[in-house]
Amino acid sequence: MLPAPSRVTPAPAGGTRTLGARTVLDAGEGAEATARWLRDTLGAATGLPFAPGTEGDVLRLRVDPETTARLGAEGYVLTVGAEGVSVSGGGPAGLFWGAQTLRQLLGPDAFRGAPLDDSRRWELPYGEVEDAPRFGWRGMMLDVARHFTPKDGVLRVLDLLAAHKLNVFHFHLSDDQGWRVEIKRHPKLTETASWRSRTKRGQRGSPLWDETPHGGHYTQDDIREIVAHAKRRNITVVPEIDIPGHSQAAIAAYPELGNADAVDTAALDVWDTWGVNPNILAPTDHVLRFYEGVWEELLGLFPSEFVHIGGDEAPKDQWKASATAQARIAELGLRDEDELQSWFIGHFDTWFAARGRRLIGWDEILEGGLAPGAAVSSWRGYEGGVTAAKAGHDVVMCPEQQVYLNFREDGGPDEPVPTGYVRTLEDVYRFEPVPPQLTPEEAAHVLGTQANVWTEVLETRDRVDYQMFPRLAAFAEVAWSALPAPAERDFDAFNDRMTTHYARLDALGVAYRPASGPLPWQRRPGVPGRPIEGAPPNV
Repeated sequence: MLPAPSRVTPAPAGGTRTLGARTVLDAGEGAEATARWLRDTLGAATGLPFAPGTEGDVLRLRVDPETTARLGAEGYVLTVGAEGVSVSGGGPAGLFWGAQTLRQLLGPDAFRGAPLDDSRRWELPYGEVEDAPRFGWRGMMLDVARHFTPKDGVLRVLDLLAAHKLNVFHFHLSDDQGWRVEIKRHPKLTETASWRSRTKRGQRGSPLWDETPHGGHYTQDDIREIVAHAKRRNITVVPEIDIPGHSQAAIAAYPELGNADAVDTAALDVWDTWGVNPNILAPTDHVLRFYEGVWEELLGLFPSEFVHIGGDEAPKDQWKASATAQARIAELGLRDEDELQSWFIGHFDTWFAARGRRLIGWDEILEGGLAPGAAVSSWRGYEGGVTAAKAGHDVVMCPEQQVYLNFREDGGPDEPVPTGYVRTLEDVYRFEPVPPQLTPEEAAHVLGTQANVWTEVLETRDRVDYQMFPRLAAFAEVAWSALPAPAERDFDAFNDRMTTHYARLDALGVAYRPASGPLPWQRRPGVPGRPIEGAPPNV
């Protein structure tokens, strides 16, 4: 099983129970969504109807107060015996994670979309699994701004997250290279900002270009479908609209959003290359009202408690050159441009709080002072997360040196567009989200952890698959399971379990990186990357 459960108790005498055509599904109150998922997903793989029923060969699904009290809302108990099969969840989420474990126990073919053989016996071993997650935030960020992932691809990613008991999907919807969500009051964000004329091929120093226009966006109905699909899988979708930096696409559509007194914003196009962009939003009331309007529409689509505003990599050169920005600094009595960004972020922290939401941003939002209710995504190592937690702010740990899955898995010459640090499957398995220098009270501010997938050089679904897997499976175990200290973790045992898990990924059609290295069609010879040598060790 993967992630490793808290406790597995095999039946002393052994034995198995077979799910068959006569197996009925007895779903109690609160179990309706899991029952639907079982019929749709497990029913498709096995060909079994799982008809409703309460007598005979019964698969029982229950939300159980006793399980809630012992294991929490995401905990579950799966029991298989002569009397039947039962899954008890501490809440609907726990019940769903128990159903995912049931699917794993049936074997890799349970991950297919249709049965291979009508005579197949679907057997479960007698025993009991008791389980609950270590962290409440077990996430993955997908960047759809650099390379667009169509809606069906996003739904597929959500299914893959659910299969690994990950429960947060951080949806990076805007950047310099594209705006990806329909905003009805600002139609140019999709008419203009969602398309670029060409794309840098490889990392930013590459001389290569793909001259095909690239883009796309999600309609608001697409977003509703994505959020509903995620909700049925107990996944929260956290949207990100990056401000004040990473905003050239929006400025290209609406030049008045930029620092027009410092640069010719009317001449800007949607950016076609990678890196840290100098064009940032102007600190004006018009810009504040514009983005409030954006978020008024988005808050109606995304019910998540947290909303992400980016806040990273915002060079201040244009603010230093802008009379408008300098006048705003003087008006507010601020010391410098860092405090101006803090004011900008703080405005939205207050605005979101008034609407019952919480702001989260990359760790640069610490610069110039952190807004009172804000949480931090710590990406530049552990330091930002440590600083935030010690100051009483909530933190999601996602240090680039450890869990940026767009970084290369191996240092060999055949890795496609080799980027960033080498982080092997074992490195990710030994990642520790909670820094040891935090006290227990401070560590309680670590909401959880998240793996990030940036797509500058991930131009297709298969390239995203290659970077995500198998390392996302190791990350999922780190986020879910109560593992020992990194040096004491049994990677060999995990790697043995991965043998079965590779077969599950095969059944799901995931184009993962093989343990032996990239297959010929997974390589990108001649496309330059940007490898970084050396990386800080895991905590």
